[in-house]
Amino acid sequence: MDGGNLIYLVWNDFVGLSRTRGMVRENYEFNKARGLGWALAGQSLTPFEDIAPNPWGPMDEVRQTPDPDTEVNIKITDGAPALSMVLCDSRHPDGTPWECCTRSLLKAALDELERAHGLILKIAYENEFKLYAPDGAWNAPFSLAAARSYAPFIEVLTQALLTAQVGLETVEPEYGVGQYEISCGPAPGVAGADRVVITREVLREAARQCGLHASLSPKTGPDDVGNGCHLHLSLWHRDGTPASFDPEGPGELSPVAAHFVAGVHRHLQALMAFTAPSPVSYLRLGPHHWSCGYDAVGVQNREAAIRICPAPAGEAAQRAAGLNIEYRATDATASPYLSLAAILRAGLHGLREKLPLPALLDQDPADLSDGEREKRGIRSLPGSLETALSALDDDPLVKQWFSPTMLQAYKDLKTYEAGMFKDASPDHLCERYRLAY
Repeated sequence: MDGGNLIYLVWNDFVGLSRTRGMVRENYEFNKARGLGWALAGQSLTPFEDIAPNPWGPMDEVRQTPDPDTEVNIKITDGAPALSMVLCDSRHPDGTPWECCTRSLLKAALDELERAHGLILKIAYENEFKLYAPDGAWNAPFSLAAARSYAPFIEVLTQALLTAQVGLETVEPEYGVGQYEISCGPAPGVAGADRVVITREVLREAARQCGLHASLSPKTGPDDVGNGCHLHLSLWHRDGTPASFDPEGPGELSPVAAHFVAGVHRHLQALMAFTAPSPVSYLRLGPHHWSCGYDAVGVQNREAAIRICPAPAGEAAQRAAGLNIEYRATDATASPYLSLAAILRAGLHGLREKLPLPALLDQDPADLSDGEREKRGIRSLPGSLETALSALDDDPLVKQWFSPTMLQAYKDLKTYEAGMFKDASPDHLCERYRLAY
């Protein structure tokens, strides 16, 4: 397929955006082993026209080095050239991973999970987005009318995602006006995170080519329904058998899955600095939004930050393969690689220490009194990015998972980003992020 004269080398940075340099295709085969240079300070770009204070300044660079297994070449519409892109790792000139490469951070955590515990992590995302069109009209939530209002675009998008081989399962209307959701099936290891990056870029490109704008921002307007990107995880043995399921366990979790969840729960307050990492994230999160406002754990509880999702009734093997753990307190302003690396490190802590699973909650935590929540060990999630960054500072173990340079650069960037909107109105905040994401 003709991808035009350029192939775009793409990497996902601290703010979860796909940055790129375009390489002339005839030079790609010769140069792909060494990649293209990129200033270290580029990792401190905000989602806007700003760069945060950083430890590098104008000095030094890394090589954005393509992973050939991730190359995408898709002809979306007849009126535009194909989208040709490949995902990259950020490497030093000698080929070693850069300490601030989000994809490499996830790879390292995945390697430890397999090396220390013989386990593979399967990853799947649900991406919610809002579609903007000049003639957009109201339709009932979840209705066939909402699905068919943009049927030509939905078909173009579906075909593009199928061609991209991201494990597409559903494209469906959601609760909000013009809101839709894309769900992809699980993939093992880093491929699961690669899928979500590719899915988002194919979505945005398909919308552009159809004269539309798709936004994955967690809150596109103060009164709009929020866009989540719920993350589903499951543990598997090296031999391909599921490791998360035990019919006798709490919530049908196996002991290793229970320890994993306990670790994520233990560090959830600090994890929010990576998984809900923008000022606008906290307009979406909160009680009674089906987006979670408390760090509860529950079976099929959509107001819990960690939701255990059992498989439908069926054969034991089907139930074992289908059970997964949903992390709900994340959105598309987060780097999927970095947020997954942090979540996985928390789960590894739970596995090492055999942490006990918290009591499972079978009701909305917001309906409990403050005293009842305190008795059950249920805490409010951070209510702002600043609070989440403070929680990160207060969790010494989480800070050990990253190099001092990486952690400081990330915190400085996010502190700067929070300060940009300290006095902003909700309307202004939502508008900036709606356009950026």
